[in-house]
Amino acid sequence: MAGELPILEKLKKDLVDLQYELHNKLPKELEVARAHGDLKENAEYAACKERQGYLNARIAQIAGRIRELSLYNISSIPEGVAAYGSRVTLEDLDEGDEVTYELVFPEEADVHSGMVSVSSPVGRALLNKVEGDEVQVQAPRGKKAYQVTKLVTLHERLGKQ
Repeated sequence: MAGELPILEKLKKDLVDLQYELHNKLPKELEVARAHGDLKENAEYAACKERQGYLNARIAQIAGRIRELSLYNISSIPEGVAAYGSRVTLEDLDEGDEVTYELVFPEEADVHSGMVSVSSPVGRALLNKVEGDEVQVQAPRGKKAYQVTKLVTLHERLGKQ
């Protein structure tokens, strides 16, 4: 089941989009701004140059992250335990409520959608857990105790597709 991580496709698309803006759109905008005259007092030109700096930095950052994540593939993700791509259902041992999280890389995190980073406090607490395990998570209001009631790993999810 070797293969690229799903986040790599998104990052590669983002990189292409940023490179297109830097090399195709921005030069045209700079030319228009340059035509407005004195570059020292040209706010439009200054904004374009600032955007150019941002794009260069962001492209370097994404390219670096792609290199880092390219070292991983789906077969390198542990099977049978909570890891990247797993959906983990937890029961709050105090309240009895249930919550489901998907473990993702920081670039994919969206707490409102239930996607938590593997490097967040919740994500770190869940790594390598199995159904039945109890988990202690440091929350803003103190420690919370949960039990893993359901675990669907990335391998299981990809096998069901």
